[in-house]
Amino acid sequence: MPRRGKKYRAAAERAPREPVGIESAMKTVREIAWAGFDESVEVAMQLGVDPRHADQMVRGTVVLPHGTGRDVRVLAICGADQLQAAKDAGADLVMSGEEAVEKISGGFLEFDAVVATPDMMRHIGRLGRVLGPRGLMPNPKTGTVTPNIGDAVKAIKAGKVEFRVSKTKTIHGVIGKKSFEPGKLEDNFRAFVGAVQRAKPPAAKGRYIQSVHVATTMSPSLEIDLAEIERLQTAESA
Repeated sequence: MPRRGKKYRAAAERAPREPVGIESAMKTVREIAWAGFDESVEVAMQLGVDPRHADQMVRGTVVLPHGTGRDVRVLAICGADQLQAAKDAGADLVMSGEEAVEKISGGFLEFDAVVATPDMMRHIGRLGRVLGPRGLMPNPKTGTVTPNIGDAVKAIKAGKVEFRVSKTKTIHGVIGKKSFEPGKLEDNFRAFVGAVQRAKPPAAKGRYIQSVHVATTMSPSLEIDLAEIERLQTAESA
């Protein structure tokens, strides 16, 4: 196992060893961050599901109240009738299906999210091997394939993020930057966890959320008290 650097070890010594509450975690994760750039704050959730079974797949989207702090580059793929709507909504790149296939097949990947109108999917389907492994393939279930492409672009620009459980039964997501005020991080955290809770598949048995951790890009993680996660779920159900 590689040896950690001095700054990381110093941060680890300051980090609580026991699970902490949500409010405390959002303050502490900023305090122990040591990198010289505005690190992302990330959440990792271990779920009690078996993603090998289709009826236990967990995926969805959530619009974070305060955004992610990132400037997301959005590629909109649509016909001529939607070009202006996509541009007006803030799309960084707008292409037809044929143009997108040509450029992306040639190695162009200067974007962070892709939205498309349904009629363009007959072209984009050929890009599955390129976009799929990168989590960029448009999908109706996440609202990235839609006739209302302007609304889709606006949602992503406003802080919409997608989540999907991995083969290791984990979900990762960015909930902001370390420069965010703790209250904003807490709001985003609650929104993200709430969305994952609502995405619980009916086939999941036993404890659904088994652990939750938060961390900045370079610093050690903090474990969240599951009792607080359960209270979030109770509040949502009330």
